[in-house]
Amino acid sequence: MSTCSTVSHDLGEPVSGTAATARTWLLLEQSGPWGAKALTSSHLDPALGRALEAAAKDTGVRIALIRRPGRHADSGKPTTRQVYVAHTVPGNVWLRSATTRDPRDLLDLDFAALGRGEHSTFDSVLGGRPHTGDPLALVCTNGKRDRCCALLGRPLAAELAASGVEGAWEVTHLGGHRFSPTLLVLPYGYAYGRAEAHTVKEVLHSAQEGRIVVEGCRGSSAWERPGQAAELAVRTAVREYAAEALTVVRTDGAAPHWEVTVAHADGRQWLVLVAQTASLPPRPESCGASALGSPARMDVVAVQELRTSAALAS
Repeated sequence: MSTCSTVSHDLGEPVSGTAATARTWLLLEQSGPWGAKALTSSHLDPALGRALEAAAKDTGVRIALIRRPGRHADSGKPTTRQVYVAHTVPGNVWLRSATTRDPRDLLDLDFAALGRGEHSTFDSVLGGRPHTGDPLALVCTNGKRDRCCALLGRPLAAELAASGVEGAWEVTHLGGHRFSPTLLVLPYGYAYGRAEAHTVKEVLHSAQEGRIVVEGCRGSSAWERPGQAAELAVRTAVREYAAEALTVVRTDGAAPHWEVTVAHADGRQWLVLVAQTASLPPRPESCGASALGSPARMDVVAVQELRTSAALAS
């Protein structure tokens, strides 16, 4: 059976620079089935879902629903729900955890502050505290958005959970169905495509130690797509895998050409030239698409280390 993910794989479409963009992720546990737009088409009150979408708009916060892998029966009775919030910008990366019996409490959060990396209202409203467990492995399994996410994502999430990965959750939407199974790892916010259980375990082990695996990585959600590709290119060029070592400090230009400045915590900087091109030949961008498309891809043209004033003076 040909799916958008098999076609993308067979055509060798690169995954770098394709991650969803969010400085901060807010995750709410919601059991039961999910529709294509899960915040307003699940067993969560759709009015609440619309209010949360409005509250998060233009704040840098992305809201997603999560559930434990397995059967998705939902009795509808009030339950205690898990809530997470994670900020992914290097230098201020954190992951906090809370529980709530009433998801309407989330409307009392200061979403603009969360987007800036301030978690005080999460702590005061929900009793949030630092997450002390394993990194979170969020696997997209929403078959109502694309069948590949269900066909490939659900078995991966189940396998991770069965093998003892405590941070394994199903999540509603990470974008890029054609790279299924897709995965987001928190707290650092790096996304992965075409994931397999053994590689996911390596990714999670590295994240536990504060390192990033670049193989299969789609990019960090903290950056826009050109920055994602540029940061991964620098990591590869200089073999820098420390999670918070690199920051995208500037992006000049507009599609289809950008000049991205990537800085290291030690003061080094690189200028990365990124070009947007069309993936050819045309292919289905998702299994639900009626027309073929040529999805944009981020190609790194050059990586040049910049001479800093400190280096010139020495």
